[in-house]
Amino acid sequence: MTYRLRKLASGSYDVILDGAIVASLVRTDIRHQVKWTAELLEDLPPERMPAPFKAPEHDFGTLEEACRWLGVPMESTW
Repeated sequence: MTYRLRKLASGSYDVILDGAIVASLVRTDIRHQVKWTAELLEDLPPERMPAPFKAPEHDFGTLEEACRWLGVPMESTW
């Protein structure tokens, strides 16, 4: 499976798989603690979630960590 990211606004991306938007990747900044969250758009049972998802949401400390997890090159986020 190959994911692509499409930048929306600052700190916000669509996560695209096989031409369909399947998740969002967004940055939150609460009290200067940044978190990136990848969230599936559809509520699926774990066995139907696209890899590497094992839950509806996954949190990351950096955009780079999220990209590595999805297998997306950082260069594609610019």
